[in-house]
Amino acid sequence: MKKAVILTGGKQYLVSEGETLNVELLKGVEKTASFEPLLVLDGEKVSVGAPTVKGAKVTAEIVEADVQADKVTAIRYKAKKRVHKVHGHRQRQTTLKVVSIS
Repeated sequence: MKKAVILTGGKQYLVSEGETLNVELLKGVEKTASFEPLLVLDGEKVSVGAPTVKGAKVTAEIVEADVQADKVTAIRYKAKKRVHKVHGHRQRQTTLKVVSIS
């Protein structure tokens, strides 16, 4: 079973073929996205890139283009001062399904 580490949106993800994951919003990408892996695991064989593995590619198809994550709330509160502020944020994400690691 092949696994790879990809970098997108400033974060690293460990992916395998057939896996579905949510990443930060990918702009300007229509049906498929391809990534250069930082690390490839193929059974006992490990290929480490500097910074990426030469000749390797991870291909993923886009399942949903613009999905919002769960709401994250941040609260600022000062005791005995009648001061409180509540902020909410929903991050925009893209849902990917990894098709192949080659």
